[in-house]
Amino acid sequence: MRLNAFRPGAFRCVAFGLGLATMAAACPLALASEHVTLKNGFEVDCVRREVVGDKVRLYFARDKASAEDTNYMEVAADSVVRVEMIADVPEPVVAGKALEGSAASTTLPTKEEMHVMLSQAGEAHHIDEDLLASVVRAESAGQVRAVSRTGARGLMQLMPGTASAMGVEDAFKADQNIAGGTAYLDWLLTRYHDDVKLALAAYNAGPGAVDKYHGVPPYRETRMYVARVIREFNRRKQLIQVAQAR
Repeated sequence: MRLNAFRPGAFRCVAFGLGLATMAAACPLALASEHVTLKNGFEVDCVRREVVGDKVRLYFARDKASAEDTNYMEVAADSVVRVEMIADVPEPVVAGKALEGSAASTTLPTKEEMHVMLSQAGEAHHIDEDLLASVVRAESAGQVRAVSRTGARGLMQLMPGTASAMGVEDAFKADQNIAGGTAYLDWLLTRYHDDVKLALAAYNAGPGAVDKYHGVPPYRETRMYVARVIREFNRRKQLIQVAQAR
């Protein structure tokens, strides 16, 4: 089965006409210091800005920009209508794979509820449900309140900046996390012309890394991640074919 067969070009639709050029999927947890509003109503918190030609880069990491810094999103300079300074807030305490003291840490959606959420998100963005399920498995193993060492949260491991950009208010709510993660994956598939491997690589390492290396970056973690998702996707499809053949 061709990997792009599950996202037909006839159903192409760009979910976010925001003029975004680069946004990290995996970046350190950032402390917001500026609230930026764009002409189209899109709002995002960032820690610093950098003008690059006719573009403005909004960074989610506090460290000084470097050649390896892919933790930003890029917008047209004339699209910024307002920048507000906001106070820093302390980083939340993260322990292992879950936040301590979380009342809902053991609350998991049922298999049927997960199916419904993944199906609805997939239909909304024309992405195969099994691909979304494969991403969820690779990212969090289905743990609603999973937290990575870098601060990515929930089923599809959304970084705070990415979650905010995708309109997710609570990354620990399964429906919001899946909706936001699917929207972000849709944006990446659109950016990389339905090249699933590149979209998955960007989901893991950030679009900046994919663009820098003009393909899947030579990071062991990223290459293993892409292979793991595709392997799980193929496994699910094979199970369906076996079931249908009986």
